[in-house]
Amino acid sequence: MKTMIYLLTLMSFLVSGCSNTDSALTENDFFETYSDTTATQKNYKILALGDSYTIGESVCETCNFPTQLKDSLEFRFKNKNQVKLKIVATTGWTTTNLINAIDNESLKNTYDLVTLLIGVNNQYQGKPFSIYENEFPQLVNTAIKHANGDKLNVIVVSIPDYAFTPFGEGNKLISEAIDKYNNFAKQYCSNNNITYLNITDITRKGLENPELVATDRLHPSTKAYTKFVEHLLPLVQEKLKD
Repeated sequence: MKTMIYLLTLMSFLVSGCSNTDSALTENDFFETYSDTTATQKNYKILALGDSYTIGESVCETCNFPTQLKDSLEFRFKNKNQVKLKIVATTGWTTTNLINAIDNESLKNTYDLVTLLIGVNNQYQGKPFSIYENEFPQLVNTAIKHANGDKLNVIVVSIPDYAFTPFGEGNKLISEAIDKYNNFAKQYCSNNNITYLNITDITRKGLENPELVATDRLHPSTKAYTKFVEHLLPLVQEKLKD
């Protein structure tokens, strides 16, 4: 049946080409086109682990940074490749919550890319910093496991600074606490050759640029997540190279 469809399609191209010499498609042209659209297609799988900053609290379902990343990649692939996205994240999750949630998921270890953004709720809920020190490395190792066991397929994203929102009111104590978490994560990633991306500086423009803050006056806006993706894309495209 596939062969018959292929031959009928070929005949339709050749017949239509004979009726218009300016846009005629030769048999060789058709074979090249047919080959390009079938032989090179590949499916990539991305896993995004986190909390409200990953699921996209107060923005639309397609406006969070993992979905914007997926859409940007598919646009650059020009529909030759597909990107499948799995998000494990919920507003309010601490590192402990994320660990428990992952344990309850049936996740395979075959993801081409895994992102991890976690820790703000440890700080916000006043959890002992030692919990983050113990559980962040555990989550990184879990991310590596699901990324085909390859740490080069993992990107740790820094925690946004909610001090620079109307909710945070520029509170310096919040910024200092966020720095403590991010510095630990950055140092751990540096020591273990894991990609670490700083997007905190983007969120620290939230008071001077209100468009970077969502309508809840606390979380990043769609525009802020777009800027996250602009920083992510070069790293991701390099990692997804064959």
